[in-house]
Amino acid sequence: MELCLALDLPSQEENLALANQLKDFDIWLKVGLRSYIRDGREFLEALKAINPEFKIFLDLKLYDIPNTMADAAESIAALPIDMFNVHASAGREAMETVMARLGNGKRPLVLAVTALTSFDESGFQAVYGEGIAAKAAQFAQDAHASGLDGVVCSVHESLDIKSKTADGFITLTPGIRPEGSSSDDQKRIATPAVATENKVDFIVVGRPIYKAEDPAKITAEILASIK
Repeated sequence: MELCLALDLPSQEENLALANQLKDFDIWLKVGLRSYIRDGREFLEALKAINPEFKIFLDLKLYDIPNTMADAAESIAALPIDMFNVHASAGREAMETVMARLGNGKRPLVLAVTALTSFDESGFQAVYGEGIAAKAAQFAQDAHASGLDGVVCSVHESLDIKSKTADGFITLTPGIRPEGSSSDDQKRIATPAVATENKVDFIVVGRPIYKAEDPAKITAEILASIK
């Protein structure tokens, strides 16, 4: 299992300072919509300059018509990143178009978002007209059939998704909180231990690390718990 740190601090300077504190750890860094819009490619290059071994997950959640998504994916693949994502609800045609555009050569990993972890059951039903578990599994099967590498999902869907796709199909799970941490704005959360039980491949942790008095200590503890 891999640890992915969410770089969600208010400024580029704070995010870079945090990355510097953790430069000796074997972790992924998640760069989200706010940071990328504000700081752009230069921020990605600055992170790689801190530690060239850092792997970067560009979390932009593409959702548009198929050709526009493919255009965007082609541009993203030229950035110094190692993984990005799209919304599975954009549909199979969109996901297939993205993967066809990226081709069979060296490319970043591509994941599909199933159900945002900010949704609870009633909120999800109001938008999608179906329960989270069933719809997440369907979205994952669509992504797998479209040639994507995995999905972004809740810990609670990971095992079912793998059983309906493949053991090697990646599950990346936000909403991970070490025991005793606040749930903040996530509805469907879990601990690293629960993620391990559910064969999750990547866990995303943000606030419990960057709000800690000693981010390096918490990072080391999380890594020890998942290795």
